[in-house]
Amino acid sequence: MVDMSHIAGLVAGGEYPSPFRYADVVTTTVHKTLRGPRAALIFSRKDERELDKKIDKAVFPGLQGGPHLNQIAAVAVALKEAASPAFKKYAKQIIRNAAVLAEELQKRGWRLVSGGTNSHLILVDTWMDGKGISGAEASSRLEKEGIIVNKNTIPFDMRKPFDPSGIRLGTAAETTRGKKEKDMRKIAKRIDEILRKK
Repeated sequence: MVDMSHIAGLVAGGEYPSPFRYADVVTTTVHKTLRGPRAALIFSRKDERELDKKIDKAVFPGLQGGPHLNQIAAVAVALKEAASPAFKKYAKQIIRNAAVLAEELQKRGWRLVSGGTNSHLILVDTWMDGKGISGAEASSRLEKEGIIVNKNTIPFDMRKPFDPSGIRLGTAAETTRGKKEKDMRKIAKRIDEILRKK
């Protein structure tokens, strides 16, 4: 089973490996890199185990109420867009933007948990061995300046999940807004300025 909620748009755009050849069940949200409405999809392999029928029975009508046709239509539009050449360009730009944002943050002395990124996500250690600020404070400071990020735990985090040692950034929304690599350099500079401000 694979949940590809965060990377579904990158998979659809051909920028990330597809899990379908490996997994019997694949789940995803539609509203992240896939750029659709708040919704979810479950794909399952058809075979003698009848996973598809078991999933259908568990989900509907028990867990899911009646169908919301506006949501279904919006998912269909998102999937049609994901099959377009323009979407492939968007997925490629997400990756480029994330790479530049990650590199620029590192140049400014921020430790990235994985040393970089090969997707749209960047996990930044803002605590830096007790010398920095917590993820909650970093998230709050950035939000006050119009930059929305998630506070996030980091591996071996000694801080509590409600006030962790890191923040998570993504480039999908800014890429949708037409931002390119030069803009990521400006965003990294602005993030650094906000977080270093005393």
